[in-house]
Amino acid sequence: MTAPDADATATGDPAPAGTPPDRGRHRAADDPYGRPDVPDLAAADRPEAGATGAGEVAHGAAGGPSPAFPGVPSPAFPPVPEAEPDPRSTHERLLDRLLGARRVRLDLRRRDRFWGWFGTIVVTLLAAATRLWNLGQPHKLVFDETYYVKDAFTLGRLGFEAQWPDEPNPAFEAGDVLTYLDKAAYVVHPPIGKWMIWLGMEAGGGATSSFAWRLASAVVGILAVFLLVRIARRLFASSAMGVAAGLLLAIDGEAIVHSRTALLDQFLMLWVLVAFGCLVMDREQARRRLAGRVAEILDAGGTVARYGPRLGFRWWRLAAGVSLGLACGTKWSGLWFVAVFGILTVLWDLAARRAAGVGRWWEDSLVVDAVPAFLTIVPTAFVVYLASWWSWFTHAGAYMRQWAAEHPGEGVTWLPESLRSLLAYHQQMWDFHTGLSSDHPYASHPLGWIVQWRPTSFFWEKQAPGEGTCPADAADACARAVTSLGNPLLWLLAALAIVATIWLGIRFRDWRAVAVLSGTAAGWLPWFAYAPPFSDRTIFTFYTIAFTPWVVLTLLYPMVVALERTEGRRRERGLVVAGILAVLLVILAVSAVFYPLWTGTQVPYPYWQNVMRLESWI
Repeated sequence: MTAPDADATATGDPAPAGTPPDRGRHRAADDPYGRPDVPDLAAADRPEAGATGAGEVAHGAAGGPSPAFPGVPSPAFPPVPEAEPDPRSTHERLLDRLLGARRVRLDLRRRDRFWGWFGTIVVTLLAAATRLWNLGQPHKLVFDETYYVKDAFTLGRLGFEAQWPDEPNPAFEAGDVLTYLDKAAYVVHPPIGKWMIWLGMEAGGGATSSFAWRLASAVVGILAVFLLVRIARRLFASSAMGVAAGLLLAIDGEAIVHSRTALLDQFLMLWVLVAFGCLVMDREQARRRLAGRVAEILDAGGTVARYGPRLGFRWWRLAAGVSLGLACGTKWSGLWFVAVFGILTVLWDLAARRAAGVGRWWEDSLVVDAVPAFLTIVPTAFVVYLASWWSWFTHAGAYMRQWAAEHPGEGVTWLPESLRSLLAYHQQMWDFHTGLSSDHPYASHPLGWIVQWRPTSFFWEKQAPGEGTCPADAADACARAVTSLGNPLLWLLAALAIVATIWLGIRFRDWRAVAVLSGTAAGWLPWFAYAPPFSDRTIFTFYTIAFTPWVVLTLLYPMVVALERTEGRRRERGLVVAGILAVLLVILAVSAVFYPLWTGTQVPYPYWQNVMRLESWI
């Protein structure tokens, strides 16, 4: 028996029913994840490859002498018919192996293209409705909007974040937005997210409008749903599951709340999702190139027994580096995504060269893929991050901009004064982030994040009948809340799906399992180092928005596997489809119940009490 084929690792996509087998390959009909032996593609194209005489089998002709042991009669097995020659070209067979037959044929069918785009439009419009409706309510700076909205406003007007007088929020909310001081404020996050908030304010009518404060977050939330549909469609080679991914993100509470508040984590989520999408595109483009170039070599009588072809410059990887630089320019936690996604894209290349039959695939990939990947992604992200501070460089009044001039001989003296000042500023920021420790009623341990055990209350208001906007004839008090709580059922099922995905990924050596877990690993696991018993840093569940798209993908992955495993078995497949639809409908119903408490919509106080069933949610 030969070694298992790396195709399983590289694609995770079973061949469709009826696909002619490669010469010398066998895939069990009832196992869409069957692992074929790796054939010699060049040999498979030769007529003599694997040829036997008429009526011969591995043990000799039926009832005749064994060629391995002359004179010893073989068992009377019936003759095994010779496999039909594969009519596909070398290039076509390589494409199937590197991308998976489902992905190769996905865009060839008009129905898939139609539902892919029609479904994308529908769920994107749903996302727009849930995010833009009554966006300006409440007309108050909720939670950390108190920092980022005012910082964004002064950043756009002055070129740097300015200080404000004591208790500035009531005046700012009332429309008096010019009470800031002509002195730089100490801020601890890079500027990209605040620039995006400022652009939204400019487009939405100015800083006096609470709708404008949150417009950029809403647009980003809608765009994220659109992107996730397209990414999941490629990832799972299924238009239906792509639409399901977008639907779940469109109706999840974390995604809705962050799309309706001006916090930085929403923009971090966008840029890491864009980077992931770019790397998925890069994976596909690189494998198409590899299939074409290896096929050219083999068809010309050459070999890839030692090394494979070069793939040229990877523009999608460059785009991923830019996106990751913008993520780090929003919050430093984007660095974890740089590390995880960088490893992920290198692993994809290793698997691709092995699946293509390259003899020294590991050495070849490390030299011609991994090194260029590092040089494309990491320096690009660093340059983009540094460029994101352009306004700080060009404004002498920015915080610590003159530090080097005021502290001659201190710091890293060989750097130019501007970079020396920026480095000293970053050291202060690092000290703040690593030393932040204060009691907060909504601080939470990362262990509970994946089930939304202790969500963050962004806004809460209770009014008696006749008070404020509560009707005088109301039977009970009224409540308004903005609670950063993901759909409880969605997150609970996703937590279980993580375990299932790990098992399925190992069982079937499926690259998609690693892909759907990558964002959760980058956005969640590092925070355990900042929680007890390792640290007392104050951290919050709302950080989970950064990896919410991967929570959705992980929830869907076992469903995708179940669909693929039942392909061709109508009854079983019908049960799987019915189960998936039932889960989606129940999650949708739960979101409908919680939606008022995600959007600051006024509800009777008993309604709020009945929905917020867990004490840890309050």
